[in-house]
Amino acid sequence: MAFRWLKMCNLEEQTMINSQNKMKSRLSLLIVSLIGLQVHGQSIERFSIDSGGAIATAGGIEIMYTIGEVNVAERTSPTVSLSEGFINAPLKISVNPAVFLQGPLFNPATPGLMNDILREDNHLPTTSPYGDGMTVNANVFNLGGASGTGPASDNIVDWVLIELRSDGDSSNILASRSALLQRDGDVVGLDGLSDVVLFVSPKNYYVSIKHRNHLGIMTSTSVALSDTAAVVDFTDANNQITNGTNAQTTFGAPTDVVAMWAGDVNGNGQVKYLGPNNDSVGIKDNVLDPVNGNPTGSNFFAYTGYDNADVNMNGQIKYLGPNNDTNSIKDIILAHPDNATLSNFFPIFAQIPN
Repeated sequence: MAFRWLKMCNLEEQTMINSQNKMKSRLSLLIVSLIGLQVHGQSIERFSIDSGGAIATAGGIEIMYTIGEVNVAERTSPTVSLSEGFINAPLKISVNPAVFLQGPLFNPATPGLMNDILREDNHLPTTSPYGDGMTVNANVFNLGGASGTGPASDNIVDWVLIELRSDGDSSNILASRSALLQRDGDVVGLDGLSDVVLFVSPKNYYVSIKHRNHLGIMTSTSVALSDTAAVVDFTDANNQITNGTNAQTTFGAPTDVVAMWAGDVNGNGQVKYLGPNNDSVGIKDNVLDPVNGNPTGSNFFAYTGYDNADVNMNGQIKYLGPNNDTNSIKDIILAHPDNATLSNFFPIFAQIPN
């Protein structure tokens, strides 16, 4: 009796095992079938994540983050392509632009060098005017840069803004950084001497330069940038790389050097002496503004400081009277080579995508 019961138990157990095996076989067959359909239905393409990163400043602390680039090796079959691996790409470029500003070249103290009156009279701010929060040590405004013993050509004239724009769409700004401009036109880093570094991937970019009261400029073609400093010279009239026609003004004798047009007091990308939204009114409004200390509301009042209405960048802002900034705008307009009729209403436009 016990033997028969044990035999029946073994038979039931074997039947259950056989049933489970059949279910596993069916499930395995189903999975294989689905995988076969999936493989024939799509392929996994090779892809990469562009290397990149950025730098941020807060409370005197700089934080940098970086992104590496996928795709170290690739495995392929007739229907499947897989990328694998992870590497760190260089995430910075160095650039050495050169540019002149027209304003500080009116009546230069030294031919071929911009005036640095704003620095001499302690008007230059240690914080960038371009909103990225970049700051410098006041010693950078010493003679010859931070050392205080360098050549006069290295004296700082003002802040400028460097922009890197997409190779495929020059209106797309990918990175920007405040920098400093020396009297000889060299754009340098925040120590007043070194090349400018931006934390982006090495590749081709359009390079643009902006100044707070001059018309911005941009390269006519994209430039290959890497961690080896590239010279981007906007000053040579005989090898002009600036986008547009007459996008800069010529000066000197002979006229083989070019400079950014001055006079964009209201920062709208135009220089206008008369007409709607003209820059002369911007100077007048600043002179009449009580905050600048005009006790009588006189149009002939002059004040000093770091101000976009200071067209010739001599530290003095004047609407009327001798050596006023309004006449500087008028002279600029009348001297433009496209102003054939010498119209006081002629506008000059920045030739750089918004």
